[in-house]
Amino acid sequence: MLSLYELLKEYDESNYYPFHMPGHKRNLFNKFINPFQIDITEIDGFDNLHHSDGILLEAQKRAAKLYHSEESYFLINGTTVGLLSAISACTTKGGTILIARNCHKAVYNGIFLNELNSIYSYPQNSLKYCVNCGLNPENIKQMLINNKNIQTVVITSPTYDGIVSDIESIAREVHKFNIPLIVDEAHGAHFGFHPYFPYNSIKMGADIVVHSVHKTLPSLTQTALIHVNGTIVDREKLKKYLNIYQTSSPSYLLMASIDYCINLIDNKGKDLFREYVDRLIYLRCELSKLKKIEIVDESIVGHNSIFGLDRSKLIISVKNTDITGMDLYKRLLNQYHLQMEMAAGDYVLGMTSIMDSMEGFQRLIDALIEIDKSINYVDSNYDFNSCLESEIYYSIAEAQKQEAVKCNIEYAKGRISAEYLYLYPPGVPLLVPGEVISGNLIRNVREYKKQGLSIEGMLDEENQIIQVIKE
Repeated sequence: MLSLYELLKEYDESNYYPFHMPGHKRNLFNKFINPFQIDITEIDGFDNLHHSDGILLEAQKRAAKLYHSEESYFLINGTTVGLLSAISACTTKGGTILIARNCHKAVYNGIFLNELNSIYSYPQNSLKYCVNCGLNPENIKQMLINNKNIQTVVITSPTYDGIVSDIESIAREVHKFNIPLIVDEAHGAHFGFHPYFPYNSIKMGADIVVHSVHKTLPSLTQTALIHVNGTIVDREKLKKYLNIYQTSSPSYLLMASIDYCINLIDNKGKDLFREYVDRLIYLRCELSKLKKIEIVDESIVGHNSIFGLDRSKLIISVKNTDITGMDLYKRLLNQYHLQMEMAAGDYVLGMTSIMDSMEGFQRLIDALIEIDKSINYVDSNYDFNSCLESEIYYSIAEAQKQEAVKCNIEYAKGRISAEYLYLYPPGVPLLVPGEVISGNLIRNVREYKKQGLSIEGMLDEENQIIQVIKE
């Protein structure tokens, strides 16, 4: 069996093309030197991330300037550590938080660690494309009016699929209650650098914004930034939690990667994004000519609270055809050596960035033209919503203190979940500890299994055994 290093080297030498993160696409202009040569600790002259006052402080100031943020901090444990720190800084133990139900599992971990009571705002749903849509600002306003003890609001925009909510309107409503808005903008680190893409949430008025620079920009995996603006957030408290949650041995290789990315965008970003958008427009134009396969475009904006669409994301829908999203994913991988980001029920998600080549785009066009000719129309009457509203019986922290027992999910209707169930990617929970299991949730799980998707959180996925709270 090959070692991990050998397998990675073999993969790099293959002709598989990445329509997935990280955004550098293994294609940096200036190759890094041997990483072991620049892997150091906090030696003289190289500053300390946890108490930066030299080169790292200046690097973070450059990031803040690029994003027009008042302060920005390097994250080398991913957006996850930014979300954990932000939630801890903006709430008190046992307090109440309002979150979008389609938030990443990191947000739920923050809720658990702080023993928070969670109130959910559910995204609207598109039955046409089976994706989570936007959040309704009016709905969030009413929740804030009805729950005066909410301490902070956390939402995800853009979603994994590139759906953007009306951040400006949401921020306006949240600030009427003098509480902070935290936006998980992990997939929007490229926003604001070209008018083809939406504005970022910093410009739209969010108090804390977290970016995974590695997802859509040329930076190494698990590199991210957290930005803070305004006077509502206690910045010293935020820094305290960043020091708690981040490793005490931050990688200089990862920090150099962030700084490299910031400098690249600052110095060459205008040209890089102009050329990238030209390629992307060509790609989307060619894919729009397909007969049976459909590429989701900006026509969805204005419906289901969708305020904007990140067109760097390729939602390739095979709904109403005789193949599933997983079928398409496997054909692109095995037949055409195109590695996509994710397969969902009836679509495949591809990710693009400034580092993508025209050759890679053309390979995808040619592959989808061939596949489009080989499939047939089939009527689909399956109404699918992956973000179901569920009754909350226990808070997450309370649920995980209860005694749990095993149960086959087919017989779990009406029982209370003791654990998470989620598809990964994208890491959005289908079921949260403390929620009552519904028949619709069981139906969804059954459909996911039928389509060959892997569900994490089960004790025994083959036999569909989950953990529920003992009655």
